[in-house]
Amino acid sequence: MVRNVEHGRFERSLSGLTAFSALVVAAEVYYEHYRGSFGNKFMWSPIIATPPVVVAGIAGVRSRRAAKTALPVASAAYVATGLSGLYFHFRGVARKPGGWSEAAYNVVMGPPVMAPLLFSMVGGMGILAALLRREK
Repeated sequence: MVRNVEHGRFERSLSGLTAFSALVVAAEVYYEHYRGSFGNKFMWSPIIATPPVVVAGIAGVRSRRAAKTALPVASAAYVATGLSGLYFHFRGVARKPGGWSEAAYNVVMGPPVMAPLLFSMVGGMGILAALLRREK
């Protein structure tokens, strides 16, 4: 395993890790957005974006072709969803009473500003998996 990583052969493992991580992150996002009553329709976008990444990640473990085609496309959509979430979370803090002038309170009590970056990071793992060589 270490030799494969040292030589840039980590495609299958990172594809599987992407699929697993997407499930974990989506479960957390669903819980938090459920607590927010899915007040904005865009709160459903991370939930909708997750199944293609999971399927593409699992397919990437089994097929080199899927890892090079489907996984980067699904992962890029995942990154875009995370970046749009970053915008909405920043906007959510700005809309709280006092907005960013009361950042010490609103960042803690408002939507978690950095959480969508975790979502984007999982998508980045899928893109990285497509760039790496396959394990032997």
